[in-house]
Amino acid sequence: MEINPNLSVKAQRDFELVELAKKGDQQSYAELMGRYRDAIYFMLLKMVNSTVDAEDLTIEAFGKAFKNIDQYAPSFAFSTWLFKIATNNCIDFIRKKRGSHVSLDQSVDDEDTLNPSAMIQSDSPDPEATMINQQKIKMMRDVVSKLKPRYRNLVELRYFKEYSYEEIADELDLPIGTVKAQLFRARELLLNIINRTGVKM
Repeated sequence: MEINPNLSVKAQRDFELVELAKKGDQQSYAELMGRYRDAIYFMLLKMVNSTVDAEDLTIEAFGKAFKNIDQYAPSFAFSTWLFKIATNNCIDFIRKKRGSHVSLDQSVDDEDTLNPSAMIQSDSPDPEATMINQQKIKMMRDVVSKLKPRYRNLVELRYFKEYSYEEIADELDLPIGTVKAQLFRARELLLNIINRTGVKM
């Protein structure tokens, strides 16, 4: 695949990282995310005016880009492709949000109870609120990190990478019934940790 000679030095480095990422180099994924995470986040924050939604949508954008990284063509900059994915995903999110208003007062049995947008509620662009919500997101990730690896992996795939049950089953080579049962158990364990540590979400 030929790279566009008109690409900037930064874009050419991105292309090199993409090629390494396609071969399974995890450090390349991390470097690509590090290069664009803040820019994507602040772009999305302007669109949705919610720190929580912007954080979720940033994770989703990178998840979709990395999942479909083989579709990237070096005829244009990786950043252009990534920003387009993030923008389109955000537009879809806004349309869905306008189309259906789901109560955030969800029960423990609801499969989305542990979604960051359900647990951390604030649409305020106020700097203090932004800082508080970023701290809450970090605390939520810290809580998830306390789970056993198999449960932590399930929670990350389901709630941070937005995988469907079928995708998780394929990824982990498990029956869908097992995935649902273990996710239910993982949610129980997470809520127990939250209650035990007194984390205010």
